[in-house]
Order: sequence, then C-alpha cells, then structure tokens
Amino acid sequence: MTLWPVIGVLALFFMGVPCAFAMMMVCIPYFLADPYMSATVIAQKMLASCESQSLMAIPFFITAGAIMNYSGISEKLMAFADGLVGHLTGGLGHVNVLISTLMGGISGSGAADCAMECKVLVPEMLKYGYSKQYSAAITAATACITPIIPPGINLILFACMCECSVGRLLAAGYIPGILLSVAFLILNYYISKKRGYVGARKKMMPIGQLFKLFLEAAWALFLPFGLIMALRFGVCTPTEGGVLMGFYSLLVGKFVYRKLELKKLPQILTEAVNSTAPVMLILCAANLFSYYMSWETIPTQLTQLLLSLTDNKWVFLLLCNILFLLVGCFMDAMAVMIVIAPLLAPVVRALGIDITHFGLMMCFNVGLAAITPPFGTYIFMVSGLLKMKTSEMIKEIWPFIGVAIAVLLLITYVPGFSTFIPNLMYGVD
Repeated sequence: MTLWPVIGVLALFFMGVPCAFAMMMVCIPYFLADPYMSATVIAQKMLASCESQSLMAIPFFITAGAIMNYSGISEKLMAFADGLVGHLTGGLGHVNVLISTLMGGISGSGAADCAMECKVLVPEMLKYGYSKQYSAAITAATACITPIIPPGINLILFACMCECSVGRLLAAGYIPGILLSVAFLILNYYISKKRGYVGARKKMMPIGQLFKLFLEAAWALFLPFGLIMALRFGVCTPTEGGVLMGFYSLLVGKFVYRKLELKKLPQILTEAVNSTAPVMLILCAANLFSYYMSWETIPTQLTQLLLSLTDNKWVFLLLCNILFLLVGCFMDAMAVMIVIAPLLAPVVRALGIDITHFGLMMCFNVGLAAITPPFGTYIFMVSGLLKMKTSEMIKEIWPFIGVAIAVLLLITYVPGFSTFIPNLMYGVD
C-alpha cells in the first residue's frame, strides 16, 4: 500500500494550499507514474463526479440561496425574529441566534449567514451597546446552526457520498438544530444579563403586529418543511427540489415581497456560479483522491484496522468526533464530507450505527470546526468582514464552543435526537 499521496495531501493542507489543488497536485503525479494510466483517463475520473444527477442538487440549492438573498426573504425573517425576542435581555443577540436558525432553511450556508449578519445585524448590536468582540463571536458561532437545518448543503453532500436517503438526512437536522439554538439562546441571555445588554425595545411587540410579521415571513418559514414533505412523498427528487426552490424564491421575491429586480438576475447567477465553481472543483479533485484510495484498497484496510481497535460503537463515535474536529480545522467542510465520509461509512454500517445519525453528527462536527481556533473559517470570515483581529474575538467565542460541544455529545450518545423525525416520516431504517 502506497501512502505517500496521503502524507503529501496532509502536508499541503498544513502549508495552506487549497484542498482541491492539494489533492490534484498529489494524485496526478501518482497516476501518471503508472505506465497504464493516461492523462485522458485521469481527466475522465475527475469529471465523472460532476455527472452525478444527485449531486446536481448542490448547484441548484446554491442558486436558490443566491436568489433568496435578493428577494427580501432575509429581511422578513429578521423582522419576525426581532418581533419575537427583540424586547428580551440580550434581545439582538437572541435575534442573531434565531435568524441563523431561520436562514438555515433558506440558504443552507453558514458563510452566507455570516456575511448577511455582519452587514445587517452587527451594526445594530453595536448601536445598542454590545461589544464588537461579542457581536463578532456570536455571529460566527450561530453560523454553525445554519448547515444542519434543512436544506443544508453538507447534509445533501453526505447523503450523496454515502448513498443514503437525502430526505432522511434533511429531516434529521431539525431537532439537533433547535437544540443548538436553544443552548445558544440560554448562553446569550446569561452573558447579556451579566453585562447589561438590553433589548432593542422595552416591551413585547403587540400580538397583532407580531402575527402580521409571521404571515409575511411564512412564505420562507414553511419552505424547508414543504421541501422535505415533497421528498418524502416522491413529488420530486432532491435535484428537482433545488430547481423548485429556486423558482419558488424567484416568484416570492418578485410578486409577493416585490423586492427582486429582474435586472439583477445576471448578478445573482454570477454569484451562484462563483459559489458553485469551488464546490465542483473540490468534488472533481476529491473524486480523483477517492479513486487513489480505492486503487490502494485503503477503505477496506481502514475498516479492518478500526474494527480491530474497537468494536464498541460508542467509543468509535467518540474517536470520530475528535477526528472530525481536528480535520475540520484544516480542511474545507465539503472536502471532509467527500474524502472522509465514504471511508468511514463501511465501518459505521459494520458497527450497526444508523447512517443518518452518523451523517448528522459529522455535519454538526464540521460546522463546529469552522469556529474552532486556530483555523476556524467562520472566525477568519467574520473578523475580515468586521475589520478586526481574530485574536479579539477568540476569547469571546470559547463559551459558545463549549456549549456546542455539550450539544454535540448529547446528539452523539442519544441517537433519537437525530433519528426520531426521519423514523417518524420514513419508518425505521
């Protein structure tokens, strides 16, 4: 078994080389060294990953998210969240948590959530006396919620990589996402109470006005649920669901909220292409790396090795949590899904672990890794957008990391949190 490509990829990761280029830089020379392998075959192996119909759902969902950013949906969701909790102690912090939860069903992207909140919500938090460091920390931390709320892109990618039900995995995200949201709300209330962060309003919004905001936001609130029900009853495939979601957001933005300008469609499509291109490049490179691992029978040998170390599924899940947190600090979340998930899937099934439960746990982990120093991507993104040093927000983000880890352990060792809704909708797998 030749392991130098694995060592080379890891070395390039630590050197800061983008994961797609790292995998190609190592795998292409490996295959070209084989006299029976040609450059044409290598190119075919890379492009084969882009021909999967199920993976076509990813660019469609990304496009739908881009449309929604211009459709006025985020503004309606923010207004509704503010109406619910804006009057409480730490009100705008609570709004930050809720908008991330609600945006999960719209964009499915933690990065998009960070960008939106840094632009719209953080200036408001600063106006009401929240420190810049805390505002940045809670914005980055709450972005972890977004990828596990349906239709998170990572959930779809895991399902495709491990050949399990997309519908089951999307449904699995609701309870863990709500648990993490509640945990962050409690933490924000405690910190705000201690520091004197008051709400944007002194009293609760009138019920009539709140109900009006709910009706306005309902076009977005029920979208993820409608998508999951459509998948459950076979109305559409995940790929068709992405198309329908994009078309729906276009209609809502243009004719309901009247915020979407058709002249901005080229700009929207450009943003969607720019967001999709890196994903597809990672998919191509990872497919080549996966081909190398299959060539060297690494998945089979890894399965045998792990099973020889432990046959206790709870110990295995603990080891996986540690692995995902460490690897997720250095690798892009999608790269982790593409490279590591197919490797561990045979071991998961051999130990009798529900693949839906494992997939949700993995998606939770890579989201958490994005806010874990020293290489958390959300930390760098938020600090860059707010023009501040990463060291200034790291101190403030540790309590959120601690709470998230506690929720992660709860989800890991109580599988029912991940499997209850999928089993209710689809039956026991």
